[in-house]
Amino acid sequence: MSSRLYLGIDAGGTFTDFVCVELGQKVTLKIHKALSTPAAPEQAIMDGIRALGLMPQVEKNELQIVHGSTVATNATLEGNLARTVFISNYGFSDMLQLARQTRPSLYALEFAPIDPPVASELCLETGGRLAADGTVVEDLTDEELQALVSRVVALQPEAVAINLLFSFLDDRFERAIETAIREAELPILISRSSAVLPVYKEYERGIATWLNAALGPVVSGYLTRLKASLADCPLQIMQSSGETIAAERAALSAVHLLLSGPAGGLTAIQFLGKQIGVERIISFDMGGTSTDVALLDREISNTTEGFIDRFPVGVPMVDMHTIGAGGGSIASIDSGGMLQVGPRSAGASPGPACYGQGGKQATVTDANLVLGRLLPDVALADSLRLDKQRAIIAIKELAKQIDLSVEETALGIVAIANEHMAEAIRMISVNRGYDPKEFLLASFGGAGGLHVCAVAEAMQMSQAVVPNYGGVLSALGMLVADRGRQFTRTVSVRTGQTTTMQLQPEFEALASHGREQLQQEGLAAKSLVVKNSVDMRYVGQSYTLNVPWQDLAATEQAFQDLHQTRYGYSLKVATEIVNLRVNVLHQEEQFELPEMVGSNSVAKPCNNLPHSEVYGCEVPATVLARDRIEPGQKLSGPAIVTEYSATTYVAPGWTASSDRYGNLQLSRLN
Repeated sequence: MSSRLYLGIDAGGTFTDFVCVELGQKVTLKIHKALSTPAAPEQAIMDGIRALGLMPQVEKNELQIVHGSTVATNATLEGNLARTVFISNYGFSDMLQLARQTRPSLYALEFAPIDPPVASELCLETGGRLAADGTVVEDLTDEELQALVSRVVALQPEAVAINLLFSFLDDRFERAIETAIREAELPILISRSSAVLPVYKEYERGIATWLNAALGPVVSGYLTRLKASLADCPLQIMQSSGETIAAERAALSAVHLLLSGPAGGLTAIQFLGKQIGVERIISFDMGGTSTDVALLDREISNTTEGFIDRFPVGVPMVDMHTIGAGGGSIASIDSGGMLQVGPRSAGASPGPACYGQGGKQATVTDANLVLGRLLPDVALADSLRLDKQRAIIAIKELAKQIDLSVEETALGIVAIANEHMAEAIRMISVNRGYDPKEFLLASFGGAGGLHVCAVAEAMQMSQAVVPNYGGVLSALGMLVADRGRQFTRTVSVRTGQTTTMQLQPEFEALASHGREQLQQEGLAAKSLVVKNSVDMRYVGQSYTLNVPWQDLAATEQAFQDLHQTRYGYSLKVATEIVNLRVNVLHQEEQFELPEMVGSNSVAKPCNNLPHSEVYGCEVPATVLARDRIEPGQKLSGPAIVTEYSATTYVAPGWTASSDRYGNLQLSRLN
């Protein structure tokens, strides 16, 4: 049987991670980690491919690549977006500027003015207005179309976003505008709301449509450069919802890429849970720039109420909470003399002070190094070695200001970062009616293993796991993700005024559209799987809960149960289905990670191993390379487990052992 090569790539803000899997007689796996090149992300990718010795396979088009990227996220956060014209109905050109009029700070009486997403001169108005029932309030004439196209030509944008009122009920006017602009043969990307997000709430729909248009040229330029370097190798891009999309279509769906990298981590955790037989997991992904936390209760949850910066993103994305607390998060002293950590990050360049690349400010990584939880003499990714003296100098500047020792200040930095992460986990667990003690804490990312024990203790959790290849787990998640699309349509119907039979054709229409799109990528219709769900609420509520669709009665009961869990109560009042959602999937070839050699049946103590001093520990910490831990071998904290892509700190009162897949299982002693 001929072997097949797959490469997962996660381009993060600090590091770019690679996982190469070869499927043949047996599964073999290679990993690589390199410093990112934010100005040109494709440079780090090609450097990593060369380092893995995969250029011959690239030249022969024998390498299948799945890529998660922060290009769309960074462009949004930094405001590096394409010049975009926003088209709406007469009287609604200021829709994006008015937004929801939510105060950025609840108790601030005054705050600085916020620039609108689209400058007023780029916001155009036209006819083609519908009422809430789909009837025409204002027609769209040929003269109006010609005038509109002339104004677009004069403004010379890179993209156009079309967002007319109630276009999700009838998109004929949006389609007419799109056709008129295309017939003018303008070299621009066109995004219409009825294709991007055909749901109610015109502001959220408008933001998603604008972002899709404004990000399109940015993503297209990046993918064009990347594909030019990859010859004709098949390239899939991870979407925010946890499925992949062909690179050729990704630029037209750029708004769906905003959580591209983090989504890969969550698919990897779901894959891990199936391997080790655990269904309830809280994931904790700590990288160099940020930390992502999520809760998996058997399945990955999606949300349509996510935010990127101040912008609501109504398209489906994995339900996770992100905070600015990573290994590169910068520590500082505020105006009140209090120690603060994040959200600013040292990033990949210049990076933490201990990287020796010009960084001068103290970070969480510097603090861990000063405390002895990171070892300076261990080679890390990209041949990086840590300079402890530089870390001490950086932290000493803070220590002087708060009259503490360098070590006490470092301990404070780590404690604050831990509390930020514990608070994030409370947001997605306790605040939603879940008890963290009933879940396994899965920690990954380059910095996650250094904090896993402290975060678990803060949440009163006694079991945790640091997956094998945890430092590059998001890249592995790219390879186990399915290809697919999610489609949505607003119906806004009360459950007492419809039937299962009446809704079924609506689901089938969305599914047919999804199958058609995936078949255009060369996938066979018989290989596609369809999953239906609905967004439901009590009549009078503003927000919805998503529940799997079975039939009307079973789905309504599932909504009542979920509402009880999430909010602590359910009501005996009318409910309504707001949106129908259809997920069309092509389930990719699955594989099992290779098992470790040995038996897990007998626990073996660790003796005669090197030790290292850790600040605050009564005894020196055992030091052991992760690939030297045999299945069944038991390690008691304090201990430092080193590996190429990450370091794990086993705190006092915890034990660690390796399972048959090489995952580090952590248990808290009673």
